[in-house]
Amino acid sequence: MTTLHDELLEIYGRKATARYGLSRINQLQHALQSGALAHARGENAEGVVAALLHDVGHMIHDLGEAPAQGGIDDRHEDRGARWLARWFGDGVVQPVALHVAAKRYLCGTRADYHGLLSTDSKRSLALQGGAMTAAETAEFERLPGSEAAVRLRLIDDVAKDPDAQPPSFEWFLPLIDQAAAKGPRSPHDR
Repeated sequence: MTTLHDELLEIYGRKATARYGLSRINQLQHALQSGALAHARGENAEGVVAALLHDVGHMIHDLGEAPAQGGIDDRHEDRGARWLARWFGDGVVQPVALHVAAKRYLCGTRADYHGLLSTDSKRSLALQGGAMTAAETAEFERLPGSEAAVRLRLIDDVAKDPDAQPPSFEWFLPLIDQAAAKGPRSPHDR
């Protein structure tokens, strides 16, 4: 029987070596930087783990390395949230499920935000529905986990430094265990 550690080390040890979109880093480097930034910004264990694992959905599908370049929205936020719900509670799952919506939210509420996005993020934004309308932003703000998703999204945007030296994936294992101890979401929410 595989454990959470086994599955994560398999995914991030073997499947996270593909480039992260058009940036000069790979998925593993992006994940480690995201987790380290969340930790440095004072996020709790669940926030750090959500940042570390927010893009797991990119690595558990068979759509290739860059589906957005082919005009495909891989719905990685939904795939990742469903996968994570097997192991974690809402403190991890909700920000991951909403981090794409948070990008749309920020584009709809901050005039300068779109200009800060990478070329890849702008391309995927178009596939994901573009900037939110006023009605959509109001609805997003009412969702549980929306504030955590916005914090995660802002981390996601800057965790693309090819010269960063974040800790290893193994460094995060105690935080992963701490977040998992809060338990998976209830079965009817999966």
